[in-house]
Amino acid sequence: MKNADDTGKKVCVFYEVAKNIIPVNAFIGDSVLETAHKNGIELEGACEGSLACSTCHVILGESVYKKLKEPSDKEYDLIDQAFGSTRTSRLGCQVQISKDLEQTTFIIPRATRNMAVDGFKPKPH
Repeated sequence: MKNADDTGKKVCVFYEVAKNIIPVNAFIGDSVLETAHKNGIELEGACEGSLACSTCHVILGESVYKKLKEPSDKEYDLIDQAFGSTRTSRLGCQVQISKDLEQTTFIIPRATRNMAVDGFKPKPH
């Protein structure tokens, strides 16, 4: 949820894709998934952020993971199905960009579990 005082404000975050680090200016209140799509970063999001798949799976550092509120039972269930999930995995559609996430790196795993056709490219929603 966006705080009215932070409307339009941005923080710098990073996405790690295939060992490449991509810096991004992210709007506070947007999800990690929305931010990726707005910046042309391939993070799938097959269910369009409706908490019905695990294709927007990202991995966080331990200290960042501990800053976030605990995932819901539904998110935990979906993370369990994610390819290469770790104990610091989250779904990008469920993590909101905040001031506390300034300079955070979101690691995008090399694969997802989705029934998409070969050659599918995620599109912003």
